[in-house]
Amino acid sequence: MKRKSNRGSQLARCSSYFREIMAFPSNELPKIDASLSVEPFDAHTVVEVLKIDPPGTSSHAVLDFVQRLVVADLDPASAKIAIAFLGPFLSIFGFLFIVRIVMSWYPKLPVGKFPFVIAYAPTEPLLIPARKLIPPLGGVDVTPVVWFGLISFLNEILVGRQGLLVLLSQQVS
Repeated sequence: MKRKSNRGSQLARCSSYFREIMAFPSNELPKIDASLSVEPFDAHTVVEVLKIDPPGTSSHAVLDFVQRLVVADLDPASAKIAIAFLGPFLSIFGFLFIVRIVMSWYPKLPVGKFPFVIAYAPTEPLLIPARKLIPPLGGVDVTPVVWFGLISFLNEILVGRQGLLVLLSQQVS
């Protein structure tokens, strides 16, 4: 019970900080824009300009929070590294989910044995919570299809021809 109230108070604090930032005077926005256009991007500047200083938190925690919020400041080299890892990872998981779709047609397969465990072990931790949200339809488990769709979508949005990371990696400095 205490955990829920603590989480509720954290959410209340976050929403109040968000309201303060959103209520920032619009006549101050050009000043913020000018100070944030300094290269390279600096989280310290954002904290100072927006005067983010939540009571009860250290300035290091606030800086860490702001740095985690700013994902768009990914340089082209980092985007290429992310593509090099995410592309094959998402493709392999997509293939594993296709194998899981085919495996779902044969419910008596020994999923603990060698060839089948290769597809079963990495995908099952993702499918268990999905099955709680999406029950079988007519006795057919559709969660591998849902996960395949999500992974295909992420693959296209992030590392496809017009993916976000691809466009970031082609950015001219």
